[in-house]
Amino acid sequence: MTDLPPLSGVRVMRDVMIPMRDGVCLAADVYLPEGGEGRLPALLERTPYDRRGTNHADRSAADPTPRSKPEIAAEFARGGYAYVLVDCRGRYGSEGVFTKYANEAEDGFDAMAWLVQQDWCDGRVGTLGLSYGAHVQAAAACLNPPGLKAMFMDSGGFSSAFHSGVRQGGAFELKQLTWAMKHARLSPLSQEDPARLAALDAEDVREWMAVNPWRPGQTPLAAAPEYDAFIQDMWRRETFDDFWRAPDFCAACHEDAFTDAPMVFMSSWYDPYALSATDNYARFSRGKAGPVKLVMGPWTHGQRSVAYAGDVDFGASATLDGFLAPDYLALRRAWFDRCLRGQEAPDYLASPVSLFVMGGGSGRRTAEGRLDHGGCWRAEADWPLPGTVFTDFHLHADGGLSPNPAKPGARVWRHDPVCPVPTAGGAIASGAPVMEAGGFDQREAPGLFGATVIGRAFADRDDVLVFQTEPLEQAVEVTGPITARLAVSSSALDTDLMIKLIDVYPPGDDYPEGYALNLTHGVLRLRFRDSFAAPRPLAPGEVYDVEIQAFPTSNLFAAGHRIRLDVASSNFPHFDVNPGTGAPAGEVTGAVVAINRIHTGPDRSRLVLPIVPARRT
Repeated sequence: MTDLPPLSGVRVMRDVMIPMRDGVCLAADVYLPEGGEGRLPALLERTPYDRRGTNHADRSAADPTPRSKPEIAAEFARGGYAYVLVDCRGRYGSEGVFTKYANEAEDGFDAMAWLVQQDWCDGRVGTLGLSYGAHVQAAAACLNPPGLKAMFMDSGGFSSAFHSGVRQGGAFELKQLTWAMKHARLSPLSQEDPARLAALDAEDVREWMAVNPWRPGQTPLAAAPEYDAFIQDMWRRETFDDFWRAPDFCAACHEDAFTDAPMVFMSSWYDPYALSATDNYARFSRGKAGPVKLVMGPWTHGQRSVAYAGDVDFGASATLDGFLAPDYLALRRAWFDRCLRGQEAPDYLASPVSLFVMGGGSGRRTAEGRLDHGGCWRAEADWPLPGTVFTDFHLHADGGLSPNPAKPGARVWRHDPVCPVPTAGGAIASGAPVMEAGGFDQREAPGLFGATVIGRAFADRDDVLVFQTEPLEQAVEVTGPITARLAVSSSALDTDLMIKLIDVYPPGDDYPEGYALNLTHGVLRLRFRDSFAAPRPLAPGEVYDVEIQAFPTSNLFAAGHRIRLDVASSNFPHFDVNPGTGAPAGEVTGAVVAINRIHTGPDRSRLVLPIVPARRT
């Protein structure tokens, strides 16, 4: 564990052990104002990543060097708070065994029950944290813990981990594997056991990504059985049952019990928790006392002080810093000053929704080599935006995409599980070293794990269908949830539908062949077409009407651009590859090539886009 740095103006109570209901104690450091007396509102941050460590996202636009958790805690303490940093169970100084996502609801409840009994706490508790530090907040809030009066959930806080975070549309997110490999190495058991650590270091996760199924003891995590068990358990739990409905995984399933406290849900368009943030806002803003706020930027996971995502730049105003608030610390400080202390602090989130609309840039290549896509911040009254016109864009057999009804027809693609469509950016976190988040040119098909095959476009593959509009005569803003309703058939007992919404730039001086920018994606494993609780195989050749929910987005498609929808049956290694046999996860015995069809017609396949009227652009 990292030692505490010297901190002025702060008194620190180190290695405080907080008892849980099962006898396990969690390690905490409590930061108090030096010389301060009396009771204070408490801020609680729980993390599996070392309560004395540093998160790469704790930076500002003015100072890109990340600040440590103790330094941030000290800032809040000097401002009149008791700041409590706690290691999750089984991590760093805490007792017990760590299982990702498990125990967090009850541990959070117990930690707050302990907090409000301390002589330095005035009974008011605020929670905050990024990613896993947001998941633990939502889990505990499902139990309505004592003293909870305000929350700030950044890039996390499951609405439903089954539908977004661990699985999506029935497919498994392989970022869970790259996360497990990294943190198995960092776990206390590995750091204390050189042989275990050496065995983990000898494994190359890239060699294991396509292995299906894994067998116990025959995985890259074999030396860390607790992490191996977690991955295999998550992979095999492919139906939406009581396990996934627990508070640790599903705030949506505990809406009535969920806290009434004021809450902020913050995420970004290239973050895997964009859907959780918008769903949570829509649900709790209508049913809770609140106030409830939503913030959506153009960033990748937690990178609120960076103006680019992947290969795309959104302009100097894309950061949180200097536009929503002076910086991230000031934004949270003002939120808690208002909600916990009743002070007249700046109201940086005066509107219910603050979102960044991507697009409108020059389309040139920046000095750093990125596409200048541009964008701007906008305050809104609700989500989805009032006045949104949900518009059908019909898929045509000739590859067209338009509001005009399509004629009867079909388009065919071939899905070979041995040669999946490669991932090229998107809403990914914890994907290193095998995949990168953000916006990238979809004309170029990257080979597995970042090796780019120049010149072979996705549109040239026989396993990707492309549907696109004619060049737009005027700009079109798309802001909101994205849905595709498709009529499909397959030769296999099961197959996946992967959709991707793309902003297609026309050719220009810097990009002579144009630029195809990925905006959002969606997936549906077709044996879950009717129910995520009761999968059913396909009848080969039968046509099914299905719906795929993509992540939300906000983008201004400029005049002269095209709106494009790509349809495929794989997106690897973002998701595990469907072998087409219809076998349950973990019981795969082979793979089959699937011949898949999209069927068009007046009332058949269509993309439903949330169009914002031109008066708002």
